[in-house]
Amino acid sequence: MPLVSVIIPTRNRAHLLSRTVDSVLKQANQDLEVIIVDDGSTDDTAAVAATRDARITVLRNPESAGVSAARNRGIAVARGRWIAFCDDDDLWAPNKLQEQLTVAVRSGAHWAYAGDVNVDDELQILGGGPPPDPAAVIALLPRGNPLASGGSNVVVRSDILATVGGFDPRLRRTEDWDLWIRIARKGPPACVRQPLVAYRFHRGNLVFEPREMVDEARQIAARYGYPVDLTAMQRRAAWAALRAGRRFLAVRYYAEAVARGDIRSILRAAFALVNPAVGTEALYRRFGGDPRWMAQAEQWLSTFRAPGGPEQSLI
Repeated sequence: MPLVSVIIPTRNRAHLLSRTVDSVLKQANQDLEVIIVDDGSTDDTAAVAATRDARITVLRNPESAGVSAARNRGIAVARGRWIAFCDDDDLWAPNKLQEQLTVAVRSGAHWAYAGDVNVDDELQILGGGPPPDPAAVIALLPRGNPLASGGSNVVVRSDILATVGGFDPRLRRTEDWDLWIRIARKGPPACVRQPLVAYRFHRGNLVFEPREMVDEARQIAARYGYPVDLTAMQRRAAWAALRAGRRFLAVRYYAEAVARGDIRSILRAAFALVNPAVGTEALYRRFGGDPRWMAQAEQWLSTFRAPGGPEQSLI
């Protein structure tokens, strides 16, 4: 039995997958298995996934069932005492799993998270800062998802995951938040205050219709009886629209936030209408991040920038 099972769901991202797998295989803790779930890809994903590393298992769905179903299929065959997830376009620092397991065991926690940075398609850092501490995460979960980088961040004990169940395939934008809520009911997490995940922004993960973010937040509120911050979800939907270059859609969501009493969103709506950074990577750089935090991430992230372009695999 490996110590950790790492599940990588993927679909039609052969040009991104090899570097993600490389970052997982280069973990300081080598006692792991990697389960790649090809969710009905029609590109060269099968060829990229078919490496000779004995730690890799490849599963394939003949048709796409969605990222949650793909993760759940990986969970079903995982043998590790701990389970971690990494999306096919994100990267890990070499010490991610080692640091998370160390802090989890030391504190007696059954799950752990770390910090992250946002990067562009060439792995240049766009921004980032320290995550909230575990007490704040528990306090914030009923109102929104305080853990950045989605499924690429958390590692959880497999027996706890078996108890609470996997990802809900009916949710497309909040499935990780829903799972963290259920895991948190079993106890608080541990935290590694280091930037150990690189969350990549690119055209392939733009959300062109962010209405699901708001609708699913209402579902979470009804499911758990939580006081979800719907105003914040309106702002999040507006931000997703800005990323996609949809100015007027962003204004609409900001207007809905204003109607809920968020007066500051009037200025945000004005920003959406006139700022030339909307729909470009400059949008992220405008808000910057913690320079020391980003410099810390740069120490490991720079090793993944191979000569010849950002998508050259290091495997």
